[in-house]
Amino acid sequence: MNLTQEGYFLGPLLFRWGGLLIIFGVAAGLLLAAHEAKKNNYDVGIISDLFLPLIIWGTIGARLWHILTPPLSSAQLGLTTQYYLSHPVDILSLWIGGFGIAGAWIGGIVALYFFARANENNFWELADLLAPGLALAQAIGRMGNYFNQELYGLPANLPWKIFIEPAYRLVGFETVETYHPLFAYEVMLNFATMVFLLWFARRFVNNLKAGDLFLAYIGLYSFFRLFLEFLRLDVAFINGININQVFFSLTLFCAGIGSFLRHRIPQKL
Repeated sequence: MNLTQEGYFLGPLLFRWGGLLIIFGVAAGLLLAAHEAKKNNYDVGIISDLFLPLIIWGTIGARLWHILTPPLSSAQLGLTTQYYLSHPVDILSLWIGGFGIAGAWIGGIVALYFFARANENNFWELADLLAPGLALAQAIGRMGNYFNQELYGLPANLPWKIFIEPAYRLVGFETVETYHPLFAYEVMLNFATMVFLLWFARRFVNNLKAGDLFLAYIGLYSFFRLFLEFLRLDVAFINGININQVFFSLTLFCAGIGSFLRHRIPQKL
């Protein structure tokens, strides 16, 4: 086994740190979801049954989001939406380009809805079981951005700045060496979100409705992601508009309004 900065070689195979951390994050998230299921008297097997649908549709959604809203780094390499549409094989080449968390949310929610419907489960209860694990999976997966030298922010000279090698710098920033470690900010905020959700679920167990925990996760991530986009260099623009800010603004608004109305308006008998 030969360890390198990119990953480790097992014979002729290279296992990249970024991919390994995503896999480890998903595994850790599923274990936490299984723990929450057991704690809430759910059959733990339901989490393993959900694994493939969530992974498949989450990956499809994340990939399509990247293809339809490629960031500047991809566009500068010629990996635009038009490129993918004219080279459909590269859509399936997951090592070319990247993924988008917004699309993963959409794909995962669709998969969860149809799974719950097919198995006569409560969608919101299942979503609550998954929420802390989703935050944990994102926190661990984001660590891979360090090894890939991606998801860094504006130029910075702070004590915690990160050095980016010339090959990974955006056009126009070739001579700038240090930047905000944007991925690290997100790692810390996702870990904090996970801890908060676990505390929130236990502290207010008698006051929460099904779906409250999931909406809290959606709202919290959307809130800090909305503001982290102001520090981001590798932005996805559509007609000059930061599409990620638009998406997370809408999800923050919907999560906030949904949480308010479902506790404000009495349930019909």
